Amino acid sequence: MTLISLIALYLGLGAFAGTLAGLFGIGGGLVIVPVLIFSFGLQGVSGEIAAHLAVGTSLATIVFTSISSIRSHHLHEAVRWDIVKSMAVGIVLGASLGAVTASMLSGPSLELIIGVFVILVAFKMLLDVNPKPGRDVPGKLGLGVAGTGIGWASAIFGIGGGTLTVPFLSWCNLRMQNAVGTSAACGFPIAFAGALANIGTGWNHPDLPSLSLGFIYLPAFLGIVLTSVLFARVGANLAHKLDARLLKKIFAVLLIIVGLRFLI
Repeated sequence: MTLISLIALYLGLGAFAGTLAGLFGIGGGLVIVPVLIFSFGLQGVSGEIAAHLAVGTSLATIVFTSISSIRSHHLHEAVRWDIVKSMAVGIVLGASLGAVTASMLSGPSLELIIGVFVILVAFKMLLDVNPKPGRDVPGKLGLGVAGTGIGWASAIFGIGGGTLTVPFLSWCNLRMQNAVGTSAACGFPIAFAGALANIGTGWNHPDLPSLSLGFIYLPAFLGIVLTSVLFARVGANLAHKLDARLLKKIFAVLLIIVGLRFLI
């Protein structure tokens, strides 16, 4: 594929991921990582690093796409910055460790783990399973430990952490608006630390394609960033016009199919 066709492909992926993120309220990484793995396979990227490259590239895009989301939630006073500050150190540590953990896994093993995670998220969406509030927000130590775990898992899966952070904060009796807004703010340090760590762990890897910065593939990064933010607004507008619950179930089924593709 030529460079122009590659950029066109990733512009389309950014538009697709952004629309779904706005429509369903999910993080773009849940869409970006599987599609990148498939596209890298078509480009002939080694199967040993395709998943690593997808995860690192996804985290790098979230660094930029999260800024718009944070600003919007902050303007609506939905971000609990006290919680973000308490979780931040743990998040950075966990995301860094998560990137190192992912680098120690073989490509097929990482794809298997991502496939299982995608299927679990799909069933959560399909069955509309959400934790009931069961405790108060823990202290700084508890939030730091939670941030470490969330950051670690998010960096392995290449996501901004909303799939994990929102249920945790809801369980801690935060209103859903605050849980979502605070989760969005936590996504930035997850993505930033994870992206930097992926640059380091992938630096000068012999199987990297050209135009890569460690485990970040720059053409994909550029194309996704340019379109995903714009189309997230399109998705948010569509959510008010379409039957979002039905579409969410359809999307969950598609995620199950994608996850099974990784497992088989």
